[in-house]
Amino acid sequence: MRRLVTAVAAALLGATFLTGATVSPDPVEADTPDDLIDPVRGLEYWLDDYGISEAWETTRGSGVTIAVIDTGIARGPVELDPAVIGGTDVSGLGSADGRTPVGAVDASHGSWVASLAAARGTGPDSGMIGVAPEADLLSVSVGFGASAAVPFVEQVAEGIRWSVDNGADIINLSFTTNTTDWDPSWDSAFQYAFDNDVVVVVAAGNRGSGTSTVGAPATIPGVLTVAGVDPDGTASVEASTQGITLGVSAPSEKLLGVSADGAVVQWDGTSGAAPIVAGVAALVRSAHPDLDANNVINRIIQTATPAKGSSVLYGYGLVDAERAVNASVPMVSSNPMGSLEEWIRIYRRAEAGPVAQPSAEPVEIEALPPAASLTRDDSPLLPTRETLLYGTVPLVMVTGAAILVALGVTAAVRRIRSASRTPSR
Repeated sequence: MRRLVTAVAAALLGATFLTGATVSPDPVEADTPDDLIDPVRGLEYWLDDYGISEAWETTRGSGVTIAVIDTGIARGPVELDPAVIGGTDVSGLGSADGRTPVGAVDASHGSWVASLAAARGTGPDSGMIGVAPEADLLSVSVGFGASAAVPFVEQVAEGIRWSVDNGADIINLSFTTNTTDWDPSWDSAFQYAFDNDVVVVVAAGNRGSGTSTVGAPATIPGVLTVAGVDPDGTASVEASTQGITLGVSAPSEKLLGVSADGAVVQWDGTSGAAPIVAGVAALVRSAHPDLDANNVINRIIQTATPAKGSSVLYGYGLVDAERAVNASVPMVSSNPMGSLEEWIRIYRRAEAGPVAQPSAEPVEIEALPPAASLTRDDSPLLPTRETLLYGTVPLVMVTGAAILVALGVTAAVRRIRSASRTPSR
């Protein structure tokens, strides 16, 4: 039996938040007697409550690869080692294979995330098991905060491209920047993933970590953003947030995770809700290998169980793995979570056209003809034909007419006055 312990981790690092690193300080105990079920498995309530165990009757995620872009998936834990098939470090802080956890405080975060997605367990019925226990994992280690040698936005962009180029079918991003905007360098990186038929799953963020509404990358069109609910299926107050870009909801409280040292901890946050949905996406892709990313996302959101609350808290509802895998869902031709390409076309400034380059050889320009001479042979005081035609003659005519009119008016006035006088007696 693996030991089940607790730990405490901080969520805030610089301007970037890991969206789920709140770990319970209290010991955790299984509700089910040890002689019936492994204590760790007994705590994974989401396996039965969200249709995952039923979906396993169809598939366990074989043939699908999930890239976890996080603090790195540690070497050593037996639940994780068989699942990891490759990795890299984009932070400048970790090892080349992405298996050295990065960060003094949140080094185990990447391992927790990975274990929810695809942990293998310690035996057929023991140890922590992920949602897609036969899916493969890629470990891409990033560094959060000022200690990273590479700017965070560059790390994410490079991590996405590396993941796509190394066979990822699904990318999981369990972090937020706490701002709705994102660096323009992410435009091409995320579009690269979409163009290569990759499902990108993103955590919504947590109020407990200071995220009042979803921030990038959860605001990027085309990603599947995951909100968090408590074990009763109600929107989590601390371990979730709200926003119009939410896709579905999944458990974000009383989750389990395998730490870098192999200990199993209990933790909260949409950082854990996201890999649960990433695991469901792996089950769908494994069961329906002919489906593109758009239709994988569509199956997940269309088969979600409607929640008794606003879509800004739950998205389309609570994820249902069994229905996502087995239900009949009409095909779509576009991503139901939006088009990043269209967003870029509308909101980013159009690409500048090619800049004209100077010619290597000077260009000869034909000289202009000489200007006509303006020198006059006669005196400038004498009138010219033009001044007479367009100046003097019209002026004389207008003046003469005015004089004639004035004389006529004067004569008329005199006659009127003369006629109106009364003769004297």
